Amino acid sequence: MEVKNKEDARGRIDALTEQLNRYSYQYYVLNESEVDDYTYDRLQRELLALEEQYPELIRPDSPTRRVGGMAESTFTAVHHDVRMESLQDAFSYEEIEDFDRRVRERFTDADYVVEPKIDGLSVSLEYENGVFVRGSTRGDGDDGEDITENLRTVRSIPLRLTKPLPFLEVRGEVYMKREVFEKIVGAQELNGETPFKNPRNAAAGSLRQKNAAVTAARQLDIFVFNVQRIEGEAITGHRQSLELLRSLGFVTVPFFTPCADIAEAERELTRIGEIRFTLPFDIDGAVIKVNDLEKRRALGSTAKFPRWAIAYKYPPEEKETVLRDVEVTVGRTGALTPTAVFDPVLLAGTSVARASLHNQDFINKKGLSIGDRIVVRKAGDIIPEVVRVAEHAPDAPVFTLPDRCPSCGEPVFRDPDGAFLRCNNPDCPAQLLRNLIHFCSRDAMDIEGMGDAIVTVLAQKGLIADAADIYSLKKEDLAALDRLGDKSADNLLRAVGNSKNNDLSRLLFAFGIQNIGAKAAKLLAVRFGDMDGLLAADKEALLAIDGFGEVMANSVLQWLSLAPSRRLIEKLRAAGVRMTADKPPADTRFAGMTFVLTGALSMYTRDEASAIIERFGGKTASSVSKKTSVVLAGEAAGSKLRKANELGIRVIGEEEFAKMIAQEAE
Repeated sequence: MEVKNKEDARGRIDALTEQLNRYSYQYYVLNESEVDDYTYDRLQRELLALEEQYPELIRPDSPTRRVGGMAESTFTAVHHDVRMESLQDAFSYEEIEDFDRRVRERFTDADYVVEPKIDGLSVSLEYENGVFVRGSTRGDGDDGEDITENLRTVRSIPLRLTKPLPFLEVRGEVYMKREVFEKIVGAQELNGETPFKNPRNAAAGSLRQKNAAVTAARQLDIFVFNVQRIEGEAITGHRQSLELLRSLGFVTVPFFTPCADIAEAERELTRIGEIRFTLPFDIDGAVIKVNDLEKRRALGSTAKFPRWAIAYKYPPEEKETVLRDVEVTVGRTGALTPTAVFDPVLLAGTSVARASLHNQDFINKKGLSIGDRIVVRKAGDIIPEVVRVAEHAPDAPVFTLPDRCPSCGEPVFRDPDGAFLRCNNPDCPAQLLRNLIHFCSRDAMDIEGMGDAIVTVLAQKGLIADAADIYSLKKEDLAALDRLGDKSADNLLRAVGNSKNNDLSRLLFAFGIQNIGAKAAKLLAVRFGDMDGLLAADKEALLAIDGFGEVMANSVLQWLSLAPSRRLIEKLRAAGVRMTADKPPADTRFAGMTFVLTGALSMYTRDEASAIIERFGGKTASSVSKKTSVVLAGEAAGSKLRKANELGIRVIGEEEFAKMIAQEAE
């Protein structure tokens, strides 16, 4: 639709917002889909373009606000007018019956509602005139933190209710589905990151991200289970409140069962316990609640818990089995990962025969030996884990990881913190693909067009075995790839050729040396000037670099000590890849100055601002300290700005920064 003026834009923005919100509700709440992804994305792009042209017309319930736009959140304190109470736990039916006796001492006709207790992070959602205005964590029950921008990214949270109630505050549990959790953990393990322990930790960590875009990528969900405050509707019972919440557009607890007495409630507890492993999300128990809201108010609360509800906790399922073997694999970051192989057992509804043993310290702590009778369970009812040894195999030694890489045979090195053994060989077959993808990435050699998919295919076809082979590619090699035309092949080869002229710092970062990021690579390039200078450096010379510590120095020396590393450097040199650093800046007004960037910058990206600072001889740091010279603060600057003010450090905005640059250019 053609938009000719602001009024046209207003009408189109309203129509698109309503349309897209309806589609989102159908997809994320009703599990239905009226349109395909292509149509939805096209409409959202149209809305985004109009909002960029007319930002004053952006509606508070715009679906474009779900992608996470705030670069940093201050997580300001929020006081809960209605206390967000925790629940008393029960671990036996005797405790459940004691709870029932206490309730019936006051109300002999009390009835209950039983519902699953979702294992996630409890939050409050507030609506004014039907529009979502604030979301916060539970905190200590009285005071939480404002995480509104992050909660906007949870697509099952309605940004506008179906009825414009004057005010509504609800309580819900943000959680992560098991299938989403398993994908995230798989990616973390593939990238050599420490994986989340369980979906609850993943959900909690995702909600407290300072970058809301990260939260959006985690695909969180919510179940709403309680009305905290309401204006414009009268409700008398919990069951009625859940039905109202559903009609307003919320996803409520997936099922709830009215129970006339405690016997019915116990039967429902048993039923939920039997099906809990078949649910697509984690529960850490089930909750019994008095249905009548007036009776709840009369029963009141103790100093810690409401007297009208109790949570029943299911015991973890553990099984004994025999440890038959420990397999050692090499991850894509070179970490040696031991995996227990044991006789299959049925846990949480599935057959399990393997569990990660993490590292040598974990094995030593458990005292694990081949042939031991071990106890296993599923952590968070999802990830298999070895709990303890039930019976040691006679005379069997504790399993020890090899001192050479099982993939390439090169020596392995222990991480500085002692947690992992790691292979640093750049030619290690187990790490090849990860190394190649990193080498071509934007922050490394920045070979445009050489994305993950192209690199993967080239490696699978045997066209590249190390990074240097990229510079030997011919057009006929690329022509063999599916859907890569002549023009794309020419552009790719041009990008490969251009990357030969990169500064030495990019090449050093591209090597993927453990503990050496882009900034550390820049320090090395500036200090030694060329590759030969670095190759001749000893530990003392590395430690003399400001900002270089023992861990980083050891990582560089270990990598350079490997014969495959030296061979790779020489192959790259022979291919014409530049081995020298950029000349020091002619204009060094920022020399000796350390900048810290915080908040959302509008005139520059953080990378652009950092590059400008470095071009004029300065450097950037991630945290504020007494060594900080200047803090460049954008919108929503948080703790870094506060610390700068406490330390009396100079704080500037983007306009002042622009003036400093303009002065520099004169």
